[in-house]
Amino acid sequence: MPVQSIQALGALLIGGVFVFAGIEHFLKFGAMSDYLAAQKFPAPALMVAAGSAVEIIAGFLLAIGMARPFAAGALVVFTLATNVMLLRFWALEEPERQVLRNAFLINIAVIGGLLLSGAL
Repeated sequence: MPVQSIQALGALLIGGVFVFAGIEHFLKFGAMSDYLAAQKFPAPALMVAAGSAVEIIAGFLLAIGMARPFAAGALVVFTLATNVMLLRFWALEEPERQVLRNAFLINIAVIGGLLLSGAL
């Protein structure tokens, strides 16, 4: 399989994950908003709506190969911001610390995949 085909497949897969997650967040809008409110986020409903829209739109663009650098960049910023704001493992004790640290590190790997996808 040619390298460009493999890269396009990777962009399709990683973009698709964001589309799926964004749709799921809209379907669970109340629970997501309540969670952000419990974490003391300002305007939690707006944050869920905006974040989910970014996931769906940028994920779709990345998946279909349109505006890949822009789409990947938007998802990098979204993922990094989400990581820092929601997965604050350093503020917790074990075993919660380990669970959030693992999720944080997985998201760092996703950022690496996004950077590769956006460089096509």
